[in-house]
Amino acid sequence: MKTDFSDWVLAGMLFVGCGTAKSPVTVKEYFKNEFLIGAAIPVPHVKGLDAKADSVVSLHFNSIVAENCMKCGEIHPRKDEYYWDAADAFVRYGEERGMAVIGHVLVWHSQVAPWFFYDSAGSYVTPEELKKRMHDHIVTVVGRYKGRIKGWDVVNEVIEDNGTYRRSPFYEILGEEFIPLAFQYAHEADPEAELYINDYSMACPPKREEYVRIVGELRKRGLRIDGIGMQSHIGLDYPDLGEYEKSIEVFGNTGLQVMITELDMTAIPTVHKRADVADNVAFKAAFNPYKEGLPENVSKQWNARMDSVFQIYRKHSDVISRVTWWGTHDGMSWRNDFPMRGRTDYPLLFDREYRMKQFMEEKLAR
Repeated sequence: MKTDFSDWVLAGMLFVGCGTAKSPVTVKEYFKNEFLIGAAIPVPHVKGLDAKADSVVSLHFNSIVAENCMKCGEIHPRKDEYYWDAADAFVRYGEERGMAVIGHVLVWHSQVAPWFFYDSAGSYVTPEELKKRMHDHIVTVVGRYKGRIKGWDVVNEVIEDNGTYRRSPFYEILGEEFIPLAFQYAHEADPEAELYINDYSMACPPKREEYVRIVGELRKRGLRIDGIGMQSHIGLDYPDLGEYEKSIEVFGNTGLQVMITELDMTAIPTVHKRADVADNVAFKAAFNPYKEGLPENVSKQWNARMDSVFQIYRKHSDVISRVTWWGTHDGMSWRNDFPMRGRTDYPLLFDREYRMKQFMEEKLAR
């Protein structure tokens, strides 16, 4: 018999033993003595267009992060124009539910408004002009939500896996100086907000070492930085969990908070080398093998590995302050369309029917 979603939510809220209803056991309650547990929230969700996802998030999470609505291209698409509607709705959503609200992101090379780096002739602006644009953008956005945002991803994805700086327009115009400037401007706009630096592939040793150096340089300047975000877009065969755990330990040893900021784990086999063009059909099939559903053996593998990952998080809960999934359910994940459109993936805590994955469900049932 098919169970209605409302029945499923009710069942998830109450565990009955010996005829007596017990207190709700939720994900956020399970980890309440260890770290915040959160999710990235899209605009349709905060505007009330996904009631099922809202039920899941309101019940199980105590932190949210803006998926896209606070990125420069969305909130500040033209020099003198800001669009606040979506970001305002996101912040209200978190406040109404008593959640820790995280702003994402102030300085990032991607999804930035096209005008941001260029003058009227289409050339890069001068360093002084870019400083002014950064200052105006950061102070305006952070200032609007002063006192309402727990923390901001100030700078995102600035180091390559080999430890060198990404050759973004920020770097090409300002060099390394754009990072301390961003933290300076954000702190000026809201002195009480926590400030974070964030990146992917943080298990790479050269990248890890460079971020420790950057943190040290910011501190030498007396600038506020509160945490290092490890994005954690992982897979069944990457990263090496030994190196991953070592990064948590090394970052924790800086004295900063460690945050798992964009957690998801693809269930699709990693394709390391593109097939010959003549074999394009086989190539696409390799990227998208589970269109009709995840095989039981792969599901077991996914749950076992994710359980191992959470064992690491719990082991280091003294330094990890927040674990945030990059989405709520499998159907909304960006990984369904990466690296090719139309593929079907299973990377999040809840499946397409809003059912909790086994590794977590078993924990709550104990």
